[in-house]
Amino acid sequence: MLPKFLLADNSQEAPETIYVVHNENPRFIIESDIDDFWNNQQIHWIDDEPQNEDLIAQLVEEAEEFLEIEFSQDYDEGEEDDEE
Repeated sequence: MLPKFLLADNSQEAPETIYVVHNENPRFIIESDIDDFWNNQQIHWIDDEPQNEDLIAQLVEEAEEFLEIEFSQDYDEGEEDDEE
């Protein structure tokens, strides 16, 4: 079973861009500037875009929460390495 969200990048073509991929139906990719993910988003729908705006808002919020957790875990792990 695939995870609900994945992080992706394309450092050769767009080094300042990050992607959050949603693997469950409706599948989509959020593309954004790595330094301003919350204000500069473009959604690329793999499946048909839902007509329910509340569902879209909920999915984007879940993607943002996923990214926040991923970034905080990377930062926390880096701090542990510095302490050793």
